[in-house]
Amino acid sequence: MNSMNRKENDIEIEKLTQVTSKIQNLYYKKLEQLDELRLEISELKEVLNDLNSTISDKSFHSADEIYSKSLKTLKKKSYKDYFVEEIPKEQVIGTTIKRKIFSREASDEEVLLCVLKFIDMENIEIKFVSPELRSITETSEDFIKIFLKGALVKLKENYPNLDLNYEHLKNSDVIKLIRISNVNSIDAYDLITDKMRELLTSKK
Repeated sequence: MNSMNRKENDIEIEKLTQVTSKIQNLYYKKLEQLDELRLEISELKEVLNDLNSTISDKSFHSADEIYSKSLKTLKKKSYKDYFVEEIPKEQVIGTTIKRKIFSREASDEEVLLCVLKFIDMENIEIKFVSPELRSITETSEDFIKIFLKGALVKLKENYPNLDLNYEHLKNSDVIKLIRISNVNSIDAYDLITDKMRELLTSKK
C-alpha cells in the first residue's frame, strides 16, 4: 500500500471511529431514557393500583380527594424523603437516584460521559460511557488526586466500612464501572458526583 492509499485509509478509519462513537453515545442515551420510562411506568402503576383499591372499596370521597391522594402517593417517593433519618431502611429498598455527567464538545454537541446511580441509599454505581475515550485507570494521577483523595479518602473517615470495586475493559486496566458500597447519605453522593465531574472534565 502506497503512502497515499495509507493516508486515505487512515482518514476513513478516523471517520468510522467518529461515527461509531456518536452511535454508541446515542445508544447509551436511549438506554437511560428507557430506564427512566420504566420508572415512570412503575410509579403510574402504583397510582392506578391505589385508585382501583379505592374504587373496589366503594369509596364515597369526591374525585378531587381521590386525585389528591393519588398525587401524594406518586410524590411519596421523592428523593428528599429518603434521607430523613426516621424513615426505615426497608422503605428505600428498590429506589435509585440517577445523575448524568455530560461534556460539550467543539461541535457544541453534548456527549454523555458517565451515569451515577445511588441505589437503596447505600450503594453507588458509576458507569463510564465509552470508557476507552477517557482511559481512566486506578493508577491515573488525576484519578488518585481528584477522585480517591478528593472524595473517597474523606468519606472513609465517616464511613469506615466503605468498599470500592472496579470493573475493567477486557484485557485492559481501563475502568468501565466503579461500585462503592456502605455509603448512606446524599451529601456523600453529592461529593462523589462533584469529584467525578471534575475528574472527567480534566480528561481531554
